[in-house]
Amino acid sequence: MYLDGSIVPYSDANIHAFSGVVKYGCGVFEGLRGYRSASGNLLVFRLGEHIERLRFGMKVMRYEAIISASEIEHATTAMLRANELREDVHIRVIAYLGGDDALHQRGPVGLIAGALPRPSRGVGGGAHVAVSSWLRIADSALPPRVKCTGNYVNNRAAEIDAFDSGFDGVLMLTADGKLSEASGACVFLVRDGRLVTPDVGSDILESITRDTVLRLAEELTGRPAVERRVDRSELYAAEEAFLCGSGQEILPILSVDRLPVGDGGPGPITRALQERYFAIVRGDDPAFRDWLTAVWEG
Repeated sequence: MYLDGSIVPYSDANIHAFSGVVKYGCGVFEGLRGYRSASGNLLVFRLGEHIERLRFGMKVMRYEAIISASEIEHATTAMLRANELREDVHIRVIAYLGGDDALHQRGPVGLIAGALPRPSRGVGGGAHVAVSSWLRIADSALPPRVKCTGNYVNNRAAEIDAFDSGFDGVLMLTADGKLSEASGACVFLVRDGRLVTPDVGSDILESITRDTVLRLAEELTGRPAVERRVDRSELYAAEEAFLCGSGQEILPILSVDRLPVGDGGPGPITRALQERYFAIVRGDDPAFRDWLTAVWEG
């Protein structure tokens, strides 16, 4: 892993037990994907956008120093090269407060990057999800558009309830009962052949994969996607639905609260988006090559 300027063994990537990130959840992180191309290179998807969102998180969390984009990119690519990774990987980068036990601290700021080989979800399968009784954190309480480590206690509470009840995943509502997002992913519905997703005022993370889907929507459906407030009951009326995020990629939702979505299988628009997405991330579409950072030269 990369730890504060050095490549270290995975078991040695340690921080102090009383650091701000351990005791108070004062860390911001990014989850990214790297994909093997047809030529055997490893391509990191939208690395620049992930880096800028991480830096935005450091700003909102009021870190005393915001790590440069060049250092974050170097940390990520150097770590991947050190592991000699060429297959699909899931990457985590964390900028954390490492000082000793001070709630109001703003530094020192550290940086960690690591990755584990993890195959893509591909274009198969789907998820049966439930709507959680746990509400999504509101922007007036903690900023959900920041990937702060402490925020994810909210996700964990919802996930555990859902998993214990036999579901594959969970959707969360805002404080006023509108659809927000899944635990760790954004959500899209298809209504009358058009993509619909909760707007950025619905306490969502401003997902980079969500932005990718929004950019592809008109090409694949003939109409731009709609960003708006979404009622819970619209989930039951949807023709299709899917999750999207760096971890989930494009994952069909097969049922919500044990009610089938559409005919209970992945729909044609979801399938088309999956195929388009995987063509882009593997470098098969020259129109989107600027979204890809090659880890290996040549």
